[in-house]
Amino acid sequence: MESLTNLINRIGLPRLAAMALVAVLMLGFFAFLIMRSQTPNLAPLYSGLSLEDSSAIVTELQTLNIPYELRGEGDTILIPRDQITTTRMSLAGEGLPSRGQVGYEIFDQQSTLGATSFVQNINNVRALEGELARTIGSLTRITGARVHLVLPERELFRRERKDPSASIVLTTRGELSSGEIRAIQHLVASAIEGLAPSRVSIVDDQGNLLASGSGEDADGVMTAQNDERTLGFENRLRTRLEDMLANVVGAGRARVEVAAELDFNRSTTTNESFDPESQVVRSTQTRESENLSGGNNGQVTVANELPGASGAAGTGGTTEQGTSTEEIINYEISKTTQTNVTEAGAVKRLSVAVVVDGTYADDGAGNQTYTPRSADEVAQILTLVRSAVGYSADRGDSVEVVNMQFAERPDLAPLGTEASGGLLDFTRDDLMNGAEMAVTLLIALALVFFVMRPLLKKVLTPETKALALPEAAEVGHHGVLGANGVVIAEAEIIEPRDKTPAWVANAKSMGETQLQTLKTVGTLVEENPRQAALIVRDWLGNAA
Repeated sequence: MESLTNLINRIGLPRLAAMALVAVLMLGFFAFLIMRSQTPNLAPLYSGLSLEDSSAIVTELQTLNIPYELRGEGDTILIPRDQITTTRMSLAGEGLPSRGQVGYEIFDQQSTLGATSFVQNINNVRALEGELARTIGSLTRITGARVHLVLPERELFRRERKDPSASIVLTTRGELSSGEIRAIQHLVASAIEGLAPSRVSIVDDQGNLLASGSGEDADGVMTAQNDERTLGFENRLRTRLEDMLANVVGAGRARVEVAAELDFNRSTTTNESFDPESQVVRSTQTRESENLSGGNNGQVTVANELPGASGAAGTGGTTEQGTSTEEIINYEISKTTQTNVTEAGAVKRLSVAVVVDGTYADDGAGNQTYTPRSADEVAQILTLVRSAVGYSADRGDSVEVVNMQFAERPDLAPLGTEASGGLLDFTRDDLMNGAEMAVTLLIALALVFFVMRPLLKKVLTPETKALALPEAAEVGHHGVLGANGVVIAEAEIIEPRDKTPAWVANAKSMGETQLQTLKTVGTLVEENPRQAALIVRDWLGNAA
């Protein structure tokens, strides 16, 4: 206990307070690091939620004992990254998030007993709208969707029937292409009986009309489809040419533009040809007949019907006999029927323009000099391009290759020096975690080297107080050390400067030193009576 008291007295209360403060700060800092390392890495579970969905999901997360955090205005929920998949599956089993829409589960939640046909029809429309909205919202570029259906009922004793229609409001990421808009139209039309894609109107969240849905834009849709098909053909051909030229002149050293004129007329031609030389007997029919006739043979004639004629008048006459033959032959004549169908999309004319950069060489002074390509190289590139695009002079195709210096020379790296991929592929979360760890490490090193190290060094170094000696004396390395570690006096035996004997000079010097020491001790006792009492008490305790 006394040693602890002596240590405290030697260090001093200010230093003890500083050491305690630094120790508390260090403990708090390392406790923060430990808690931060044990805190799970949170990631968004869902974002853009409505307040109803957020409330239902939070309730379900509390039931599952999953830690969560709300961001924004409650529309984003974060949970530990390693539990996102299982949590989404669990929430999907509960029908969350519903995004404010009801699907076919409406029939599971309501009893059909006592429900009228009107209520059933309304529920059916609500279920269809909710299911279609969920399906559309599952697309990559769609963040939200609302669907409204108009399904007219056919009235009794009426032949006329109104066509169904649909209207859709989309919340998108960026701008949708015409192909994506048509895909949504066909998706909705295929799910509703009797609904045509041209009867589906689409509007984005900014109020822009993406599809009119008036049913009168069939020609416009066809034109848009033809333009998109032409653009796709041109892009594919340009990409193939640039990839081929990149292996010849280098990546980024060639630019290609393609203009294609496609024939979108669809025609069907049917031809029938008969060959008279190719005859095959199909059937043969032969008929023979024989005729025999003689006199009147009791026949009634004009002569025997006259008045006064005798009955023998008609008995005379001649006899006739004949034979006839009839033959019918049927032939099959060979016939050829040919049907030619020409689909839309044939290339009518093709125009290709290729610009190739020259070569660069070092002139020895570190400067790059431009050298145009030779005519033979340009001719070889022209031959390659014509072969790649299927050049046809009869079709009127045009292919041009021009060698020109680019305004900005591409800085090309040697092959195999790409720095992408492998260990250098970091995500945003990895970069943030690395920056956080680096900052934490710097703070820890700064505390250790600039706070803890100087403080410990100052505490562990003992205090020394040297008393001033008379100016006439030359101080050496011998001295007297007090009980509290304070140097009382130091003196060195000096050689006399005159002819006085050495022992006399030394005795005189020692006497003066002891006198000065006694005076100094007396002064210290008067100035520090408490410390002097402690020293005396310590001496008495050691003597005992």
